[in-house]
Amino acid sequence: MATISAEDRAAMRESFHRLLNQQSDEQAVRKTMDSETGFDPALWKQMAELGMLGILISPEYDGIGGGAREINDIMEEVGAHLVCGPFLTSSVISAALIGFSDDDDAKSRLLPKLASGELIATAALTSETGLWIPDDVSVKANGNKLTGEAGYVLHAELADVMLVAAKTGDGLQIFEVDPKAAGVTLTNMQAYDLTLRFATLKLDNVDAQPLNGADATCFEKAIELARIALAGEQAGGAKHVFDMTLDYIKNRYQFGRAIGGFQAVKHMAADLYIEVESSLTASRQAAAALADNTEDKDILVNLASFVCAETFTRMTHDAIQLHGGIAFTWEHPAHLYFRRARADAMLLGSIDYLRDEYLKAQEAVR
Repeated sequence: MATISAEDRAAMRESFHRLLNQQSDEQAVRKTMDSETGFDPALWKQMAELGMLGILISPEYDGIGGGAREINDIMEEVGAHLVCGPFLTSSVISAALIGFSDDDDAKSRLLPKLASGELIATAALTSETGLWIPDDVSVKANGNKLTGEAGYVLHAELADVMLVAAKTGDGLQIFEVDPKAAGVTLTNMQAYDLTLRFATLKLDNVDAQPLNGADATCFEKAIELARIALAGEQAGGAKHVFDMTLDYIKNRYQFGRAIGGFQAVKHMAADLYIEVESSLTASRQAAAALADNTEDKDILVNLASFVCAETFTRMTHDAIQLHGGIAFTWEHPAHLYFRRARADAMLLGSIDYLRDEYLKAQEAVR
């Protein structure tokens, strides 16, 4: 369990906020997403210097030793600033998979380099169906050889190491794969959100190294933590778009008055405010429940997952309407958040699937 104080978490978040205000503003985001890799190495280096890349990594391996609360805080800033790059897949999912494993060699070999930014990792954990659950894995292992396909691999072209989930005769196992190994084929997927990069991974009898102790339980724990991170990103993005929209309707005048003074706009903004604040509460409570391993953590994590996805999607959609359509032009930032919201809503399982999991978790405690 993380032992970072609330004061230290606040200071860490403030430092990250200042960095992103300077290095991940709208102009920087547009420049990065239009680049060939969708990645800013200079920002990545500065994030490493702040300790952000090692936030989930134990101090034993040069990390900060944070947990669900810390990653939720940091991801709110990621969502607010539309950070481009492999933070979710490298510093959250991959770091968690290695950290939750029993493989001391892999930990000592990989985690310090992930924390310093020397290595970037990605995870191939789902099929083209995109459910992100053990049963959805389609890659199969024959000894230490992997064959099959995985979908929605984030920023695969940047990865120095891939962590691939595969089915074995003894159940699910996570394997370490060299992206340059013979038999590895990456095909870029067309993405609606230009700040993200997705690829399909095809493996043809590829040499792989199993991570000791990285089984289905490890997989599920890593995805659970990733969903907390994604909920934080969605809640933070929704809050930023709400603030941006509120500023607009307070200062945009029509018929001699601010449009925020019109009853229809006022009611719409009030409803959005409630939803945005509720999503922030949901994600933060879920992070606290996961960090403290409470009995209701499964309920709260699944609740936050679909609530934050719905709120981010609605907030960005309604922001475009409240801006009078100008927000969907290429020059306005609101449509960039709308695209991220739509991509995030399907990234670690659909809203319908997560709502079903929430209901199942409720039934399980009755």
